[in-house]
Parts: sequence; C-alpha cells; structure tokens
Amino acid sequence: MSSAELKIDLPPAALPPEIAGTLRLIARDFCDQEGGCHGPDHSLRVEKTALFIGSQMGARLDILQAAAILHDIGRSFETASQGTICHAAKGAAMAPEILSRLGISSADNRAICQAIASHRFRGQDIPASLEAKILFDADKLDSIGAIGIGRAFLFAGQIGSRLHNGSRDIRATKSYSREDTAYREFKVKMCKVKERLLTPVGKQLGTERHDFMEIFFQRLEREIFGDRDG
Repeated sequence: MSSAELKIDLPPAALPPEIAGTLRLIARDFCDQEGGCHGPDHSLRVEKTALFIGSQMGARLDILQAAAILHDIGRSFETASQGTICHAAKGAAMAPEILSRLGISSADNRAICQAIASHRFRGQDIPASLEAKILFDADKLDSIGAIGIGRAFLFAGQIGSRLHNGSRDIRATKSYSREDTAYREFKVKMCKVKERLLTPVGKQLGTERHDFMEIFFQRLEREIFGDRDG
C-alpha cells in the first residue's frame, strides 16, 4: 500500500456534501490564522487520509469525516495560551454546538467530540473508538513523510530557525528556539511517530513515510557535512 492510494472517491456513507462543506467553512474560520503547519490545508489532508483508512477498516465515515474536519478548531486557543489550553479538549468543547446546529444526532455528536478530544493522545485521553483511533493516525501521518518534512521546515522558517544545526547536541536544544530545526524535530519527535500509530492501515502508511524521512535526513547530513567516514 502506498501513499498514492489515498486518492479515493468518497463513499455514500460519508457526510452529505452540504454538511461537509459547511463544516469546512467553519473550521477554516478557526484555522486560517494558524499558518501553513496547522492551517486549513492540514485539516483537508487529515480528512482525506482518515477517510481512506476508514474506508479500508469499515469505520463510520460520517462520524470520522466530521471529526477530521473539526479536529483542530481549538488550536488557536492553545497557541494564544502558549500551550496551557489543550487544543483537542478545547475543540471537543466547541464542537457540540456546531454539530447540533447542523442537525447531527446527540449520539453521533458525542462520538465525534470524543474522537476530537483524544486525537492528541496525551494523558488519559486515549482513543477508544475505531473512528478515534483512525483520526489519531491520520493526524500523526500528516506529521511524517514528505509532508512532515515540508511542515517541519516551514515551521522552522516561521520561528526564525536555521536550516541545520549539527554543531549542537540536540538534547541541549529547545523547541521554539533558533536551534529548533527540522532535523531536530525529526530526531526528537517525527522518528517516533510510526511506533505510536494505532491501526493496521495507519502503521503500513507510517512505515513507508518513516523510511522516506530516514533517507531524506541522511542525504541532508551528507550534503551539508560531506562523507564523514571518507
């Protein structure tokens, strides 16, 4: 299975187009200010990946699609609070009113919000339902592979970081600093993502994307520093 297989036609079990379109517009209003790393394009990729995995695993695609579209609506609050507000918990608290306005049933509303609340998978917020596990995987898959590399360099540029910082011990550097390079992000976080994925399909996609990152960053090191063994 390759990433190219993510091109699919949405099955009938997904949300009606008018509801999906309305949710995307609402999500865009909350996510536009987050820039390239967590902007609307990220949510669209997560939606697409989640539906691909869900279609392979027999998930409730309507619940999964709504959760994927809305999963990051609380991120601006986390950004403004410098991390004291959890964007997953905030998004899950914001979503019920949005979903109710669109006529989503109470049971489905709860299922969607539970998936949003656990997509960050911190502490006790463990994804329990199939849809929650798929959303978690889809979100994490967007942080690795070619897309993950692109996002890591984009974020480094946004905070004024350098291209590479091989002279510093990564363990002694800090996030959101000049030393927070894409390579640091790979060594500290991105290389560990594939081990945290929860679904069989997610794990397959994650392994492929992880292998590509290994090749890319090995090449980056060689081009910057040359053949150290030569």
